[in-house]
Amino acid sequence: MKMKKLINDPLQVADELVQGFVALNGRHFRQIPGMNVIVRRAMPQGGRVGVVIGGGSGHEPLFLEFIGKGLGDAAVQGAIFTSPGPDAILEALRSVNGGSGVLCVYGNYTGDNLNFGLAEERAAGEGITVKMVRVWDDIASAPRGQEDERRGTAADLFVIKIAGAAAERGWSLGEAYRVTAKARDNCRSLGVALSSCTLPGTDVPIFSIGDNEMMVGMGLHGEPGVESTTLKTADDTCALMIDRILPDLPFRAGDQVNLLINGYGATTMMELFIIARRAYQKLTEKGIDVYEGLAGNCCTSQEMAGCSITLMRLDDELRSLWDDPAWSPGFSRVPASLRG
Repeated sequence: MKMKKLINDPLQVADELVQGFVALNGRHFRQIPGMNVIVRRAMPQGGRVGVVIGGGSGHEPLFLEFIGKGLGDAAVQGAIFTSPGPDAILEALRSVNGGSGVLCVYGNYTGDNLNFGLAEERAAGEGITVKMVRVWDDIASAPRGQEDERRGTAADLFVIKIAGAAAERGWSLGEAYRVTAKARDNCRSLGVALSSCTLPGTDVPIFSIGDNEMMVGMGLHGEPGVESTTLKTADDTCALMIDRILPDLPFRAGDQVNLLINGYGATTMMELFIIARRAYQKLTEKGIDVYEGLAGNCCTSQEMAGCSITLMRLDDELRSLWDDPAWSPGFSRVPASLRG
């Protein structure tokens, strides 16, 4: 079946999506000319750590739509499923550096690690201090004990929120790095796919799944899963994911967590809510309290059907930072006094 998309030139997809974002949100954000680097117009100047987030395009709303007050200060976007180049990352670092250093949050992929590392070296040569937090929450991509080899997926949202809150409070770069890394280390995710992701301009999906099959533990760019299995009900699928996520940290009775049910771009809210219903039941049965739950598209994969579940274990510090107000085009958290 031919894949259909509303695009112009496949090679211009990343540029044109950024142009559209800036056109819609020009009151709040500006684009660095000639680069897919988008910066907050209200970025505080001086005395405050800047937060740069970024990675490949094609996962919207991540990363572009998670810049704003209390979140990222600048986003740097590569081509579809491709890391941004070091020149663009360096420009993002320069644009948010107010003299107190810059904290970067990005997914743990080879290209991102290489290019963010090169940009960090060049920034150091200009006197800009940078610290990096690579997100590695996907439990399917490497075993326990090798967490730093895992892929970064939907936990990016939780980690970016904590980084942005720490920066907004005026914490030092060292303290912002510490708590952001702690947030990362308390997150675990696992996903399932019912259909493949696609690349704009191609006629076939990246991989194939049988009509009565689903894939467990695949990546966001067509990386194979750890297994294929018979298509299951929503409840059984949710139970499979929760039962594998919980022992990995491990999460225990008495823990308090944030829960994210993330759609991959072709999954309806109806399905995500049904998964959320069972996730709450499973966590309650295990004696784990859900502090806040979210369902929606956070980290997508070009119309792939399926979803992931992410848990972030909270302590008093992380819960307090999570509760700080934040706003971006893709996420908002209002003060408790304004909630009904």
